[in-house]
Amino acid sequence: MSSGSDPAAVLEALERAQDAFEMVGRGRTEFEEGISADADWETQLTKACRLLEVVDTLQAQDGYYTAVIEVCFGAIERSIEAYALSMTNDTLQDFQDHQFSYQRAHQIGLFEKQTAEEMKDLYSENRTESYYGGGRPTEEQAEAMTELATAVHQFVVDQIREGGVCLCD
Repeated sequence: MSSGSDPAAVLEALERAQDAFEMVGRGRTEFEEGISADADWETQLTKACRLLEVVDTLQAQDGYYTAVIEVCFGAIERSIEAYALSMTNDTLQDFQDHQFSYQRAHQIGLFEKQTAEEMKDLYSENRTESYYGGGRPTEEQAEAMTELATAVHQFVVDQIREGGVCLCD
C-alpha cells in the first residue's frame, strides 16, 4: 500500500477491492445469482445471459449508450467463449485477448471467416473509439449492438448441444 500523498479514501477502497477479489476476510461469499459454476462454458453462457439482462435494463432507462455498447461487446464475447469451451478443448486462459474470441469463432466453425472478421473489426474500430476515443455513442449504435449481441447469443445457444443452461429462455 502506498504511503505517499494518495488520498486515504482511495487507498482504503483499493485495499477493500483487492481483498474482495481475493475473497479475503469476507465470511460467506455471496455469488451473483444465475451464474452457473458447473462448467466453464456454462459460466460464460450464463454471464452472457446476465449481461443481456443488463442491456435490457439500461435500454429501458434511455440514454446509456456507452454502457449498452460496452456490455453488448461483453455479451458477444462471453457467448462465443461459451461455444468454444463447450465444443472444443479450449480453456478460459485461451481467451485473455478480446479479439481472440472473434478469431476463434471462425476457426471452430461458429461463423464464416468474413463474418468473424467483420465482428472483430467492429470491436477493434468502434468499441475502442466509443470507450476510449472522443466519439459520442448514439442511440442507433446502442440499438444495433443490442440486436447483434442478442442474435449472436441466440445463435450460440442454438448451436450448443447441451440445452437448458441459457437464462434468457
